[in-house]
Amino acid sequence: MTGEDSIPLRFTLSEFAGSLGDFGTIIPLVLAVALVSNVNPRYILLFFGIWFILTGLYYRLPIPLEPMKAIAVIVIAGGIGSGEIAAAGLILGVLFLVLGYGRCFAVIGKWVPESVVRGIQLGLALLLFKASADFVIKDSFFFVIGIAIIVVFILLVHYKNVPDLSSICVIAVGVIGGIVLHGIPPTSLIPPPALVIPVPTDFPSALSTLVLPQVALTIANAILATSLLTKDLFGKDVPPKKLSTTIGLMNIVSVPFGGFPMCHGAGGLAGQYRYGARTGGASIIAGLIFIILALFFTSPQVLSIVAVGVLGALLVFVGIEMGRHSLKSDSLSITGLIGVLALVVSITVAFIVGIAAAYLLMWVKRRPADKSPAA
Repeated sequence: MTGEDSIPLRFTLSEFAGSLGDFGTIIPLVLAVALVSNVNPRYILLFFGIWFILTGLYYRLPIPLEPMKAIAVIVIAGGIGSGEIAAAGLILGVLFLVLGYGRCFAVIGKWVPESVVRGIQLGLALLLFKASADFVIKDSFFFVIGIAIIVVFILLVHYKNVPDLSSICVIAVGVIGGIVLHGIPPTSLIPPPALVIPVPTDFPSALSTLVLPQVALTIANAILATSLLTKDLFGKDVPPKKLSTTIGLMNIVSVPFGGFPMCHGAGGLAGQYRYGARTGGASIIAGLIFIILALFFTSPQVLSIVAVGVLGALLVFVGIEMGRHSLKSDSLSITGLIGVLALVVSITVAFIVGIAAAYLLMWVKRRPADKSPAA
């Protein structure tokens, strides 16, 4: 966005609060991936930091970055190595860079009904509630404290016109609680980078195991749903092809040097907006935080210092924000079907079934009008 459409960057307390809004999604995934695989969490967060800053400067809006969730979940479940992860990132980087040119997403956007995209939003909201429930089980004490802090700020914002700094307070309480429970973790400087070059045999395995489950999720959530939610929240048009291009670039550049496959995400956008982010300044602040963590402090012990209950509290209200926008659907039945399928099966299956159901419903609605009157 340039010229008259350019949005001024702000670096206020509200932007700082909003910059923390997606940490409840990013940090647990990065920590889990680092614990079960041979990837280096320092370089995962370093590239997150770099690309958060670049996207903040480019879009001028708090367009989020997240680990590619399908890949992260499969890696966590199967302990897949860095070569296959890098191969998947390179394949997806090339694919989305190609899709970002020409009219690919104009065609995709034309044939994917809005109710399907809203359904993906609803599914993400339900998955966030589920993730929050997992955190409650692990740490109910700090979950309740986090919820209480957020509710207090909701009341203060409504009745006293106080800025919503709930995420800052919640994260601060979580860090203090983590130090009390686990002590101060060790710190060390980041080691020199090492190239991660996948061997030829990594590519077929990565394609079948990691890439195919991720493609539909990235198109539906990271691109189409993020573009739609940007219009809902900011009244700004961020074309899907632009989001596809930045996803392609960040993966091609990052994964050979130890970065993890990443994308944008409607859930992250809802989270950052919910806690105060309104400009790309929030993304730049988040990027600086990740770079500092990567350079000086990152280790599994440092990442786990935040009491997980407060992360669950943040996710509850992100889910509410996401779910609220999903109800703007032009077909609540299709949106509800996709949301439930995303929760109980997978987002990929929900996306495919949802498109089929949406077109079947449109065909049924048109059918009586197509019949000619009897002679």
